[in-house]
Amino acid sequence: MARKMLIDGELDKPIEEETHYDFDLFVIGAGSGGVRASRFSAQYGAKVGICELPFHPISSEVIGGVGGTCVIRGCVPKKILVYGASFGPELEDARNYGWELNEKIDFNWKKLLHKKTEEIVRLNGIYKRLLSNAGVKLFEGEGRVVGPNEVELIQLDGTKISYSAKHILIATGSRAQRPAIPGQELAITSDEALSLEELPKRAVILGGGYIAVEFASIWRGMGATVDLFYRKELPLRGFDDEMRAVVARNLEGRGINLHPGTTLTELVKTEDGIKVRTDHGEEIVADVVLFATGRAPNTKRLNLESVGVELDRTGALKVDDYSRTNIPSIWAIGDVTNRMNLTPVALMEGTCFAKTVFGGQPTAPDYGHIPCAVFCIPSLSVVGLSEEQALENANGDVLVFTSTFNPMKNTVSGRQEKSIMKLVVDAETDKVLGASMCGPDAPEIMQGIAIALKCGATKAQFDSTVGIHPSAAEEFVTMRSVTRRIPARKPKTSL
Repeated sequence: MARKMLIDGELDKPIEEETHYDFDLFVIGAGSGGVRASRFSAQYGAKVGICELPFHPISSEVIGGVGGTCVIRGCVPKKILVYGASFGPELEDARNYGWELNEKIDFNWKKLLHKKTEEIVRLNGIYKRLLSNAGVKLFEGEGRVVGPNEVELIQLDGTKISYSAKHILIATGSRAQRPAIPGQELAITSDEALSLEELPKRAVILGGGYIAVEFASIWRGMGATVDLFYRKELPLRGFDDEMRAVVARNLEGRGINLHPGTTLTELVKTEDGIKVRTDHGEEIVADVVLFATGRAPNTKRLNLESVGVELDRTGALKVDDYSRTNIPSIWAIGDVTNRMNLTPVALMEGTCFAKTVFGGQPTAPDYGHIPCAVFCIPSLSVVGLSEEQALENANGDVLVFTSTFNPMKNTVSGRQEKSIMKLVVDAETDKVLGASMCGPDAPEIMQGIAIALKCGATKAQFDSTVGIHPSAAEEFVTMRSVTRRIPARKPKTSL
């Protein structure tokens, strides 16, 4: 009996002589999204193959690894380093809690690096076992599309083999980009930053996004001098402006040197290190220069355009609401589509793809109320609309509730670092439109808040919830007084 698969919301009608394919689905890219899509498709009964480049912590056009960016050279190793960097300030804070510590506390970077590598090797193995246990056939090598239903695999020995598939899924993620400035080859990206042989004493970072502020916190927490350069007046463009200002203040409070409105123009190798020149005429010498200036979809070697797959100007695959490209048999999920570039979003898209194509349940990814976090120290986490986004989209007045306080832990340690929480509310409906927090454990707290917003919670429901005391999280249910009420913007006219 022919397997029934969902296409355009309708089941294919079984025919007498159905075209035979080697696989029902072939996935190029075994990162978080590709692994999820392949496993779940196999659970629906599909015959699935997946290919991935050989493993190494630092990626290239021909190096990757099962698990992808997040597991091998992204979220997971980054979070391990954030934990490592947090212990230094925590040990200082411990003195006022009665812990008698020696004046000099040593940090062994190589030991942490070794433990980090052990963990990503372990996770790489787990992801391989997940595929095997689901019945997915894993191929090691470079995949490229050579037809609407054909994938060519370049194996490790250079030989090529082709496979046919009823559906092809592209899940190759993204890669770090370097700005085209003189000496750019002297800089590193986040890939190399996670695997440096020596911990830098002097670090320069170019960029104002997630990766830039996270590595600034990591290296500063480990004792390095850090200079952070970014083009805007505040880091983290796209986040709530009030929270961006808090992050900037906290970074400075931790000893990071901020250079807003500044970019790098040249890197020069010297005997003392790398000399960095800025567009303001400044010169700084560093041991390491990190470019954290964005990522681009990883599509260059996939041969997509020759098959007729449409790409946007960034190189991302154009897809519809169900992750389908303009070629009916070719689909794409994750960062390679440049929609919302977060690992949990790629997982969601992979789940929706499997349901749509093999599960008989047409399911479009839902991008509403997706929480996210920036693991600077202390962290920032948000869900829903920022104050600026709420004002842009609101039909009526917007209410803003904020709470700024010194965390209980800091009152004894003496650390001068405030936490801030914020709720943005539609004045007419009382619906909570957005929530944000900068402070210890913000991501852990925000995950729960995200459920409430996903369910359409109102401010009255927040207020009627009993808090956990003493905790920082209880502030979200005790913000009774409006910080400010912002009138609706007048509708535009043609006058």
